[in-house]
Amino acid sequence: MVYITGDIHGDFSRFTSPAAKRLKAGDILAVCGDFGFFWDDSKQERRLRAKLEKLPYTIAFLDGRHENFTLLDQYPVTEWNGGRVQEMGKNLLHLMRGEIYEIEGESYFVFGGGESPDHAFRTEGVGWWEEEMPSAREILNGADNLEKAHFQVDYVLTHEPSGRSSGYLSADTPLNGVNVFLDRVEDNVTFQCWFFGCLHLDKTISSRHRAIFRDIVPTGGEAAGAGRGERRR
Repeated sequence: MVYITGDIHGDFSRFTSPAAKRLKAGDILAVCGDFGFFWDDSKQERRLRAKLEKLPYTIAFLDGRHENFTLLDQYPVTEWNGGRVQEMGKNLLHLMRGEIYEIEGESYFVFGGGESPDHAFRTEGVGWWEEEMPSAREILNGADNLEKAHFQVDYVLTHEPSGRSSGYLSADTPLNGVNVFLDRVEDNVTFQCWFFGCLHLDKTISSRHRAIFRDIVPTGGEAAGAGRGERRR
């Protein structure tokens, strides 16, 4: 079974919660950005990653706005369930931007990245990386893969929300290029439910959109949103 959760920021206690302990061998936990266990490659961080690799399920994370992209880029790219991933450890996968994965008979369009509102106050290459913003190539890759899928997927997993989803929460939310691209996805793609993580909020914001943070919810469950099965074009 596939489960979804939000930003973790290197907090191992998230994997010791009662909800996390229910996951078993063969399950997949998808993290909607800011995974945080590949930040400084310290001894402590390596020890935590070793503990993650002892968990019985697969952890597959999107990149978010707070990632060490220099470190991420060192890992090899391979294919997993029909899309490109980076193998980060025995059971650790980085889901790459614009890819579509076929898991247990359902399709997942993934698009990580975003724009930090405070990047001007952080040091490039230390606390902020320009690569947090998706490139034109990554956006084209996502558009091409969606076209090949005839603009139909079961689930959308992103770090940032679409601009329209941001509007559900606050009319004053400033938009960036990622939000604008994701608006195009929303306008043209049929999907059942869209999960995003950057707001650090657990809330069903529409029949097909869910902000996810600490919750761990199965896709297809009631917690995925009231609109399961409600598809549009």
